[in-house]
Amino acid sequence: MSRKPDKKASAVRRARAAALREQAQRSERRRRRLIALAVSVVVLAVIAGITIALLRTSDEPTTSRTPAQEGIPTTPVKTASGRTTEPPWDPPSDPSARVEAAGLPMLGEEGNVEHIHAHLDVLVNGKPVSVSADIGVDEQAQQISPLHTHETNGVIHIESPVKAGFSLGQFMTEWNVALTKDSIGGLKTADGNEFRAYVNGKEYPGNPAAIEFRQHDQIALVYGPKDQKVEVPSSYDWPEGE
Repeated sequence: MSRKPDKKASAVRRARAAALREQAQRSERRRRRLIALAVSVVVLAVIAGITIALLRTSDEPTTSRTPAQEGIPTTPVKTASGRTTEPPWDPPSDPSARVEAAGLPMLGEEGNVEHIHAHLDVLVNGKPVSVSADIGVDEQAQQISPLHTHETNGVIHIESPVKAGFSLGQFMTEWNVALTKDSIGGLKTADGNEFRAYVNGKEYPGNPAAIEFRQHDQIALVYGPKDQKVEVPSSYDWPEGE
C-alpha cells in the first residue's frame, strides 16, 4: 500500500533549506563587509602615513644652496672690462662669454631668491645712450645670467637663485663696455670733458664699477663738457609690482 507524501515534513525541509540559504547569504554579506572594512583601514593607514611623511618633510629645514655652489661670487667684481669705443654700444655677439668674464654663471632659468631691479641712464653730451636689451641673455643657448636686461628702457634685472651682491662693473662687463673712474667705453675725461656717476641723484665718488645694486636704485653715468648743464635723474617711475 503506497504512502502519501507527508506535506508537513516537506514543508519543514523547505523551511530548513530556506533558513540555510539565508544563513549562508548573511555570512557572505558579513564576509564582504569585513573585507571592505579591512580595505578601508589599509587605505586610511596609507593616507595617514603619506600625510605624516609630508608633514615631517615640510617641518625639516630646507638646505639652501650657497652662492659658491651656484657659481656666484659672494662679493661682486667691482671693475669692468670691455670695449673702449664710442657709443652706441650694441649687445655683445657672445653673451655667455661676457657673463663668464663678469664672473657670473649662465642659468637655465631666472632665479627668485634675490629679485630686485635698478635703472641705468647713460647720458653723453646731454643725450641719452640706449642701454641694450637682452644683456646677459643667450637666446641660442636658452640661458640667462642672474644679472640681465630684457628691454632698452634701462631697467636692470637681478634675479638670482641665491642671496648675493651684484655690481655695475659686472653689468658693464656683460655689456662689453669698459668703465673706470674717468671713462666709459672710449669716452675719457680730457679736453674739457668730464665723466661723473650718480646714484639716486647724488654724485658717486670713485670708480662707478664698484656700485652695488639696491632695489630701485637710479644710476646715471654722465659724460660731456664740464660747463654743460645736464638734468641728472634721481629716480625712475617704476611700474606697480616691479
